[in-house]
Amino acid sequence: MTRETPSILIVDDEPFIVLGLKTFLEDEGMLVTGAGSGEEALDRVRAGGRFDVCILDQRLPGINGDVTLRALHGLCPDLRFIIHTGDVGYAIPNDFHTMGIGPVFLFKKPLLDMQPMARAVRTLVLHQEVQ
Repeated sequence: MTRETPSILIVDDEPFIVLGLKTFLEDEGMLVTGAGSGEEALDRVRAGGRFDVCILDQRLPGINGDVTLRALHGLCPDLRFIIHTGDVGYAIPNDFHTMGIGPVFLFKKPLLDMQPMARAVRTLVLHQEVQ
């Protein structure tokens, strides 16, 4: 669903993380929407929200990031994902690999340099291989 201006959904329960990522990605020319939970993200998509990339935390109130990702993928098979987590032991589930989610799309908090994430977002929007 690539458009001229990429549309990004950030799902994180930490408002300062959402604000920081939103500000940075908007400065990079992207449209950014935040959601504080998996349920809110699903509601946005069910209400007609269309996004190119979802940046998704794993530890969320209510349903966790893995469950949210699977549900969002079911609703929008073309949606691409970046996992952004503070869980140092997090491992990408095997079924995520079939959705194109590999280690290059896993970012650990705190993210001190946002340029690699912005590059990953652009790569996903353009459906290119990460360099």
